[in-house]
Amino acid sequence: MIEPVHPDELRVSDPERAAVQEKLRRAVAAGQLDLHEFDTRVQSVWAARTRGELSRVTRDLPEPPPEPPSPPPLDRRFSDDDAGTAMRVLTIIWASVTAVNLAVWTLVSVTTGQFVYPWWIWLSVPGAALLVLYVVGIGRPRR
Repeated sequence: MIEPVHPDELRVSDPERAAVQEKLRRAVAAGQLDLHEFDTRVQSVWAARTRGELSRVTRDLPEPPPEPPSPPPLDRRFSDDDAGTAMRVLTIIWASVTAVNLAVWTLVSVTTGQFVYPWWIWLSVPGAALLVLYVVGIGRPRR
């Protein structure tokens, strides 16, 4: 007749070892173990072959307190006010850069006495992009 295997003599699997390692990690977080002892015990956990060996690793540890719940994820979407503010800031920056470039171009053209290549025209590209965003509805108040 075959004798039943005692529960402490049953072989353990990697998920069971990982669960014990997680319990040890929580014990370190709760201040029940220092890092050196944690390392030693984790080595014992992964070397364990039976449930009895696993239970001896955590026998002296009380159940660590549960982890505090994680804060809910921020689900903040940009409001119309945020988009409008961003569009106003971008438009002010674009207009300021364009005005400075136009003033410098005018001064260079007047002081040299000849028509200089109007490089400031290239600033119409980001201006056009801002205009397209505004026309599409980004940064415009909803009615």
